[in-house]
This record gives sequence, C-alpha cells and structure tokens, in this order.
Amino acid sequence: MGWIQPAPPPVDPDQWKAQPYLARLKPLAQDWSVNGFGTPYLIYFLYLAKLVVFVVGAFALISLTTPGLGSLGEVGDWWSQPVAFQKLAAWTMLWEVIGLGSGSMPLTFRFVPPIGGILYWLRPGTVRLPPWPDRVPLTRGTTRTLADVALYAGVLAALVYLLVAGEEPADGVAGGRLDPVAIAVLLGLLALLGLRDKVSFLSARPEVYGFLMVIFLFPFDNLIVASQLVFVCIWWGAAASKLNRHFPFVVSVMISNTPWNRSRKAKAKLYRDYPEDLRPSSVAALAAHTGTVMEFGLPLLLLVSDGGTLGWIAVIGMVIFHLHITSTFPLAVPLEWNLFMIYGLFFLFGENGGVPLSTLDPVVLIPIVLIGVVLPVLGNLRPDLISFLPSMRYYAGNWATSQWLLRKDTGAEERLDTGVKKTARVVVEQVEPLYGRDLVEMMLAKGLAFRAMHSHGRALTGLLPRAAGGADRIDDFHVREGELISGVINGWNFGDGHFHGPQLIAAVQERCGFAPGDVRVITLESQPAHVQRQRYRIYDAATWLIEEGYVDVAEMVNRGPWLEESWEFPVEVTERPAGGAAGASAPPA
Repeated sequence: MGWIQPAPPPVDPDQWKAQPYLARLKPLAQDWSVNGFGTPYLIYFLYLAKLVVFVVGAFALISLTTPGLGSLGEVGDWWSQPVAFQKLAAWTMLWEVIGLGSGSMPLTFRFVPPIGGILYWLRPGTVRLPPWPDRVPLTRGTTRTLADVALYAGVLAALVYLLVAGEEPADGVAGGRLDPVAIAVLLGLLALLGLRDKVSFLSARPEVYGFLMVIFLFPFDNLIVASQLVFVCIWWGAAASKLNRHFPFVVSVMISNTPWNRSRKAKAKLYRDYPEDLRPSSVAALAAHTGTVMEFGLPLLLLVSDGGTLGWIAVIGMVIFHLHITSTFPLAVPLEWNLFMIYGLFFLFGENGGVPLSTLDPVVLIPIVLIGVVLPVLGNLRPDLISFLPSMRYYAGNWATSQWLLRKDTGAEERLDTGVKKTARVVVEQVEPLYGRDLVEMMLAKGLAFRAMHSHGRALTGLLPRAAGGADRIDDFHVREGELISGVINGWNFGDGHFHGPQLIAAVQERCGFAPGDVRVITLESQPAHVQRQRYRIYDAATWLIEEGYVDVAEMVNRGPWLEESWEFPVEVTERPAGGAAGASAPPA
C-alpha cells in the first residue's frame, strides 16, 4: 500500500483481463483477504482530518452560540450539559444531511467531487426517489423540483437555527435546552422531504438523530432516561439483526481491510483455508458472535446499573466496541455516527448513569416503542417495505443489493453518464485521470470481489449469466455495483439496495431511453428474519422484468466468492414473463 497510489492486486493486468469472469474474481478476492482494498494511506489521513474538523467544529460552534456555557477552552467544564448533547445531535444530523458523513469520499468511490448530498439536493432537475408515489398525493415523479430544493434547504435552515439560536432557558441548567417548537418545525420539514425523496431523508439518519429529536420534544425531565432507551434500542436492534448466517462474512471482510493491521498471517486466519477457501473461519465467527454478545449484554448492564463501577465497565466496553468499528474504516464510513455514540455513552451512561428510570414519563414510551421496537421488527420481517436503516440492521450483512450490467458495444455506461442530470460523472470517468483506465477497471472489479466475499455477493455473482443471457455473454457488459450507480445518480449511497432497484431503473430509463439488452439489473432483497431464502429479480431497463425467484441462504454461505469457478448456482424461478428476456411486464409509470 502506498501513500498516494493504491496497491493493485498482484496479477499481470493483460493476463488477468484475458481470464473468464470467475477466474478474474478469484485473485482479487484472495488479495482482499490479506490486503483489503489497497487504499492509499493518504485517504485514511483525510478521513481522520475530517473527523477532527467534525469534533472541533461541533464544540466550537456549541460554545460560541450557547450563552452560559463557556469557551472552547473550557469544554471540560460544560461538555456534559444537556444542551451540548442536544446540539451535538443536531450538528451530526446537519453534517450527515449535507453529505459530509456516511457515504462520503473515496472509500465509497466518491472522488470528484468527494461528496454528493447538498451538491445534488439543492440542484433542480436531479433525480429524486419518493417512497410512496402511488399512495401519497403530490409525490409522483422522479425529477427534483424547486419545491424539493426548498424543502431540503428548509431542513438545513432548521438545523442551523437549532444550533445557532434554538435554545430556551431551563431551570437550573446551564445553556438551557433546545426549543421544542423549533424541533417540531425541523421534524415537520424532514417528514415532508422524506415523502418527496427517501434518499435525502435517510441521509439525515433519522433513525438515530431524528429519533432523539422526537424525544427532545417531551418535558425536559425525560431527556436522560429517554435518550438512554434510544441508544439501547439502537444497540439491541443492531445486535438482533446480526443473529443470522451472514454476519461472520461481514466481520472477516471488514477486518481484512483494517489499515492498522498489516499482518497477512493474522488476516488469513479469518478464513477457513486461505487462499482457496475464503468462507469465514471459526476465528471470524467467534469475533462476530463476541461482538453481538457485547452489543446485547453491555447495554443491559448500562440499564440495570446505577452508574458506579459496573456501569463504567460497560461504558468502556461499548466505547471499545465503537472504536473498533471506526478503526476498520468500513466502506460505508459511518465514522461520525460511531463518535457520536461514544460521546453519548459518556454523557448518558457515564456522567448521568445514576439517573433513575423512574424519572421517565410513561407517555414517552410510546414513540420509543414505535420507533425503536415496532419499526425494526417490521423491517426485519418485511425488509422489502422498510429500509435497513430504520430497521436498525447495521453491519448485519443482510442488505438489499444490486448489480448493473451496462452493455459495452452500445456505450450504455457513457449514455448513463451523459443522459442523467447529476453532479459527479460515473466512477470510472472520475478516477481514470488519476490512475489510468486499466488500474481503475481492476479496482472496480476488486469492488465486485468485495461484494462477492459477502454471502449475498455469491448470489449476485451466480445470477449474472441469467441476467446477461448466458455465461459466455457476461463480458459483453460492464458489471457495476448498484452502490456506485446510486452514488453518482442519487447523490448518496449507504448500503440500501432500495436506492438502486426498480425505481431508479425506471428513472434512468425515462432519461436515457436504452434499447432492449443495453442495461440489465439484478436486484437481491434482504432475507426476512423468519425465512431462509432471499428474493431476486432481474430487469431489462427497456422491457422490464425478465425473471423473478428465490435463492437459498444455504447456497450462498456454502460457496466461495468465485463460486469454485462454476456457474452452477441453483435458484427457484417463480416468474418469467412471456417472451423471457423480451419481457411482458412494464416499468412503473
């Protein structure tokens, strides 16, 4: 790994390009196992610098705009005031909805420019994805209007107001509290924005910061215990979602990419028999299950303890938990969220760990149960209806995903690049001036290998011949991660396949008018908690549904990333419209 240059896989580019698809996937997956993505060290330092700006900027702004607290140099005296916690939640939501947080910069293949977010959502004519266009009046269409821009700008303005002048006095509390009326205005604008565009709405991480804002509406005496319960809901929701067969794959792949661990031997132990069998080893499974036990058990200790020694042991344990996630630089880079959770641990459970649960008004349990329990349960039972973010399925390995096939000889990728109004070019065009076409294509292929190392990636790879019209036709297409398509078209990507599924396909087709066979897309839905299979669909952008069916989770977890160089991947086909690839069904209006 270099300071500026990425570390390419140890293969000869010309020989590698001459290999069949699965043979090309194999050395890239093997290299990921012990080298990770090969990201230049400079990139990690840029992320660290961004975190410094995030933290220092937050406390500087809070100190300057909140009368009665003190200067930045006196942060040790006022960091534990409730208004500081409230304003940090507002600051982090603002940071995220601008696009500076999760899904930003090169680890999410965002180079020029390094963020999306505000560069898209203040620009009329870009793509928006309404969640329920057929059910909610005035939300149809996929083109961002001036009204959408105004709603997004209103959310930004409401957050800035909360940070700059949104506090009101509270008896005996330095700095007071955030004004519930101003919070209600923010939540109202955010809800309206979400009805028009689910991408910008979810970028604000409403399941964390919006959840807390709802709690801040209630009488001030509820703040500590209600916020504690919000944190516990987040941890337990995430832990519960990891009780599946996918999570050990996430852990092995994530640890393989840690910049601080350069031991190939240690990383190889994460796999059953490196380099030929890259299924997670017992070491990876133990690490995964240990993390899940911590995420269940330590928050329980935080709740039942009254602070004290036991409480502080649990606080330190959860701080280590979040620091470990941060140190791996997961490719969605939710780094600021982890820092916010660490701050919340010290404020809610360290400084205020002795606040009794009896201070909570029973009525506050209603939004806590609805948002923190009911919604995640529904999201795990019906993942097709609810994003993995409000479902709190973080890091679970059980995400909706997609891969897009763009025909080479018709210039489908170039037409996608020019036919959609957006801020960034497609990834290969962003990076080619920096590293050259061959290296960029190999690194994009390594992204496909990263996906293939997850259990759901095995299914996406196995479905490629069905999408391309045969294994011998796969190389007629550029195979691109749906995440990258979402990043350049929607302005944000964060692991939610619903951003780059049928709705985006229809929006792209409306703008580009692809011919049949130009663009094929494989979508794979998350696994519902109560079944052991996942639904897939294959679309042609012009003619719509080609095939629909299921893949068994057992088939996914028992195969290697390159499918042992065999395209024999069993599926259960439930629908194939008359005409097959010609498609009898139609895209949504």
